[in-house]
Amino acid sequence: MYTSDSALRAFREARHTFIAGSRIDMGALAAALGVDRTSLFRWVGNRDRLLSEILWSLAVPTLDAAARAADAAGSTGATRIVDVLDRFTADLIDAPYFRAFLEREPVRALRLLTTTDSDVQSRFVDRVTALIEHERASGTFDPGPLSAEELARLLVRISESFTYAEFISGETPNPERARAAFEYVLRPDPPRVTDAAGSPATTSIGDR
Repeated sequence: MYTSDSALRAFREARHTFIAGSRIDMGALAAALGVDRTSLFRWVGNRDRLLSEILWSLAVPTLDAAARAADAAGSTGATRIVDVLDRFTADLIDAPYFRAFLEREPVRALRLLTTTDSDVQSRFVDRVTALIEHERASGTFDPGPLSAEELARLLVRISESFTYAEFISGETPNPERARAAFEYVLRPDPPRVTDAAGSPATTSIGDR
């Protein structure tokens, strides 16, 4: 992340442009800031670096909001992991500025978001790893036989395959199918069903 005042000023201007659904042009950005392109590149790096920082700056609050929603719902263990990733994926699919970027620059977007050419994916993997580790430390989830990072990489790939479905498989992005995939991998416990007195409800074989 940028730390100097000049870099932060350029970053905020570019981020505003991105959220508005417009293409970030380094020449236009330099002109808006009243500097030359050389100074701009020295502050923020090349266009890919700037876009990566913007994309991650938007992903972080989206992930944080998903975690808060899962906590408010009382989710724990595998269910909490599913809930966080489900909401995050659905929010990305629904974000107008994000879809505009994908449609405007699909090749660049996929390279920055889903490959090691950018650190966006590695940061996402780190966040999901931390999510898994939190549930393991609390005793509510065991990622074995995979490590937390290995499972995180798998879950991130699932998220990507549904978020960018139109470019990967030619299908329409579908958050419901994404949640089904997360649940298939993580196998969260089904909701506990009780009767009117609060006791576990009994079911017949046909109801299972």
